[in-house]
Formats: sequence, structure tokens, C-alpha cells
Amino acid sequence: MNGGLRKKHGFPAGRIVREKPGQHPESAEGLVGPALQRLKGDKLALLGLAVIAVMVAVGFLAPYLAPNDPEKVVLTQKLAPPSAAYPLGTDHLGRCLLSRLIYGTRVSLSTAAIALATIMLISIPVGTAAGYVGGWVDNLIMRIIDVLLAFPGLILALVIAGMLGPGLLNVMIAIASVWWVGYARVIRGIVLSIKEKEFVLAARSSGTSHFGIIVRHILPHVLSPVIVLATLDMGSLILAIAGLSFLGLGAQPPTPEWGAMLNDGRPYMQVAPQLMIYPGLAIMTVVLAFNLLGDGLRDALDPQGTLRR
Repeated sequence: MNGGLRKKHGFPAGRIVREKPGQHPESAEGLVGPALQRLKGDKLALLGLAVIAVMVAVGFLAPYLAPNDPEKVVLTQKLAPPSAAYPLGTDHLGRCLLSRLIYGTRVSLSTAAIALATIMLISIPVGTAAGYVGGWVDNLIMRIIDVLLAFPGLILALVIAGMLGPGLLNVMIAIASVWWVGYARVIRGIVLSIKEKEFVLAARSSGTSHFGIIVRHILPHVLSPVIVLATLDMGSLILAIAGLSFLGLGAQPPTPEWGAMLNDGRPYMQVAPQLMIYPGLAIMTVVLAFNLLGDGLRDALDPQGTLRR
């Protein structure tokens, strides 16, 4: 009789199937292993990851890799060609171009990473509260998001940065003030779908607190799509920060930052195009690497394509 019941419900007769903790087919832990296997087979994603790892290492080791002081002005060496002392030449103030590129890696990546961390700190609690609590809380948050999404993101960030004044800190505040709304809306949608799942209802009926349900059952499912979106958006953040610095609202002289370096080299485009080519190539390389890694993570964590834009 027991064998018939097992056969009726889809289990092989004579064998009882037990799921180990953390191996539920819908659990976040149960998705990590297959996702890593799929990511290992994506050569473009691994290439992007390798480039990002190299750039991060360059940023950390900047004091040891830079051949010269990136802020030292030597007017007698301005616009000098490549040499043993200056491997990529110098800029219009005689500063080592290679040293400024190396230190610019640290400034550009760290600024984007801090801005992204700030966006996560805002969007995850707000989006989770909107989706889980619902009611007037959800309505209020979504109306604020709708208002902010009615404006072009970069233009609104430009206005905020202009009001706050030039500086990398103000640029990070401006970008975080604009960028969090898209993440919050995505997180809200995920929470709305997850909170009605059977395992969440079971946890609620067993007396688990709301905080425990959010931390143990909802946030692990939110992290995968958020990681994908964050990786894809790192390129956009780097471009936005470089764009605002190019306009004079971000890094201020003599701070070496790729967008500011582009602006410094603009008047010398005809006589010394390398002043704009090298920072432009650095920005393009990092943005492309994050896009490749983001695409790979999206395919690995979401093979059905539900995270595709």
C-alpha cells in the first residue's frame, strides 16, 4: 500500500526521498552549485572577471606600480614623449601619464564601488519593505519611485551634483540619490512573488518572525538578481562618474581620475591625442569587462532568462 502511494505521488516504490537542509530546489543554496558550473563554462564572463581582478589589483598596488608621483608637476617635461622615466609620456603639466592612469584606476573603481554600496543600502531595505509590508507603505514608496523615474537619471544626478557643488563625495551622493529607485522597484517585484511561496507560508505558520522570514527566506532570493543588476550597472556607474568629472563636477585637480583626465586632455586633442586616448581606453576596458561578467552572471543565475531587460 505504501509503495502504491509513493508511486501515485511520483516517488519510486521502496525509496523515500528526503531533501537535505538548504537543498530545496527553490532555495538560494540549491542554485549556487549549478550557477558556478555554468559560469565556469562562459569564457567571456571569465575574461571579464580576469580583467576586473587585474584592475582591482592595479588599484590596490598603485603606490608600488606607479613609476612617478601622479601629482608632481614638471613644466619642463610637459607633453613629453614616452621614455624610460615616463613610459607613456607626460601631460600638459609634465605629470607622468602612466602614474595618473594607475592611480585613476583606484579612484574610479573605488568611487563606483562606494556609490554602488550606498545604492544597495538604500534600495534593499526600501524595496523589501514595499513588497513585504504592502498597503500604504508600498503605495507611498512606489509613488516616490514613480516621481523619480519620471526624470532622466543622469540629468537628475547632474542637477543634484550641480546643487551640491563639485567633488567626488557630492557625485556619489547625487548618483546614489537617483540610482536606487530602479533597484528598489526590481526588489519589490521579487519580494511580492517570493512572499507567497509555500516555504514562506510554512515559515509564517510555524511562528517565525517577520524579520526571520525576510532574512532567512526572502533576502537570499533577492541577492541573485541584485548581484546581476549591480554587476551590469557598475559599467554605467563608472561612465556616469567619469561623465560628471569630465564636466567638472567630480574629481577636482590634481586628483587623477579618468573622466577628469579626459577633460584635461581635451584642449590638446590635436597635438597630443594620447592624453584622451589612454583614459578613454581604460574606461572602455573596465566597462566592457563588467558588462561581460554581468551577462555571464545573468545567464548562470537565471538560465530561463527572467532577468533579461
